[in-house]
Amino acid sequence: MARGKAISVKIPTQRVIAGLESSLAKLESDYTSQEQKEAEYQLLYKAWQKELADFAIANFSKAENIRTNFRSWNKTLNIDFDIIGSESNFPAEPEKQHETIHQHSYREMKEEMQNAIRILKMTDEEVVNTSTYNAVARYL
Repeated sequence: MARGKAISVKIPTQRVIAGLESSLAKLESDYTSQEQKEAEYQLLYKAWQKELADFAIANFSKAENIRTNFRSWNKTLNIDFDIIGSESNFPAEPEKQHETIHQHSYREMKEEMQNAIRILKMTDEEVVNTSTYNAVARYL
């Protein structure tokens, strides 16, 4: 497709409304469940840190560039060292399976979707033009 040429598409208004309503429901579900998902991720992350520490202790004989730091004021010893190896040797770090939505972003997106739904429900047009669709496309 050549650049600079606009796409002219007419989409049924009811389909856009249904898409926005389902996106709004998903946004609300994601926002309300993110605390639980973050807690689950933190448990996995702490287990990974323990697994990584166990791996480092078990492979201390392969350590290079050992650095120590003794703090006499609080009687702590910090030992820092490098273990050179391929990533396949190290325990795999857990990945977040969710996206964190901040409260202000959530409120803004929710309000924009609700406004778009209200406006689209008030129209008598059977189809939505491309410029209107472009305004709400990021939520679909």
